[in-house]
Amino acid sequence: MLVLSRKPGEALRIGEEVEITVVEVKGDMVRLGIQAPRDVQVWRKELWEAIVAENIKAAEEAAGAAPAIPVIPVKAGVSDLLANKKKK
Repeated sequence: MLVLSRKPGEALRIGEEVEITVVEVKGDMVRLGIQAPRDVQVWRKELWEAIVAENIKAAEEAAGAAPAIPVIPVKAGVSDLLANKKKK
C-alpha cells in the first residue's frame, strides 16, 4: 500500500484521468474530492463490499446454496472478499 501525506487543497493523480483532492480535514474526518470520467465507477469501500456480498448471497440462493462466483466487475478488494467467503 502506498501511503501519502497531503494537506487540504493538495491532490494526487491515479493514472491520467483520475484526480483526488483533499478538500477538508476536520478531526478524524477527511473530505475528498474526486474527478474522474463518468465511465469510471467510484464507490465507498463498505458499500462496494455490501453489494458484492449481496451478489454472492443471491448467486448461492439461485444455485441452491452451491457456492457461485457472481458476475461483477472485478475491483481492488473484491478478491479478498471472495476468498474469505469461500473459506466459510
